[in-house]
Amino acid sequence: MTTESIIGVIGGTALTNIDQLRNVETLSIDTPYGRPSSDLTQGTINHQPFVFLVRHGIEHNIPPHLINYRANIWALREAGVSEIIAIATVGGITKMMAPGSLVVPDQLIDYSWGRAQTYFDEGFTLHNHIEFTHPYDQALRQRLLETAARCDLKIIDGAVMGVTQGPRLETAAEIERMKRDGCDLVGMTGMPEASLARELEIPYACLAVVVNWAAGVSRDDISMEGIEKVLREMEGGIGRILGGYR
Repeated sequence: MTTESIIGVIGGTALTNIDQLRNVETLSIDTPYGRPSSDLTQGTINHQPFVFLVRHGIEHNIPPHLINYRANIWALREAGVSEIIAIATVGGITKMMAPGSLVVPDQLIDYSWGRAQTYFDEGFTLHNHIEFTHPYDQALRQRLLETAARCDLKIIDGAVMGVTQGPRLETAAEIERMKRDGCDLVGMTGMPEASLARELEIPYACLAVVVNWAAGVSRDDISMEGIEKVLREMEGGIGRILGGYR
């Protein structure tokens, strides 16, 4: 990767700003699909260009099912990004995915519905069927794993992400079903982000931040206070990965 490449970062609940950014500029971009969730923030970390977008809006007032995913990915392309790292706050379903874990998933199952999920609603042709066997870019996944290793951070290589509709959390029975389906993690925003990036031929990978056990996995109820506590503890690790990423 050269220093001329521009890395796009989509921040969610786990990342609402990047403190390390220098030479910061704001990019206001309109798209054919409307406005993205936020203006884009352009800057550098250790001379590496980044463009940052806040998925839920600056005030965190856009629920997962109402995010304008098409505008977000389109705006990042207009900003010239060569790849996208999506930070996602998730729940852990299987034993390895304990709160406090960082995970780079390699597969997903989409349980969401009703979201505008393609750029090919009009003018569709046979060639618009994207290949999606591996929803996350393998080379980008590997760079995230290598960066975490250089930063001496523990990270899990591979997991199946289940993407639910939100904004409510899931029932214990739904999580049990997802576990039977093979899901290791549960989140609400991984689709259609991944497939839209593939349609625009932008490499895309997810850095998942596990902040709670999914419903029914633990005897304890899920609390926002508990989630926020784990998020605060993990902010440093996310920042170290972005700061060391090349």
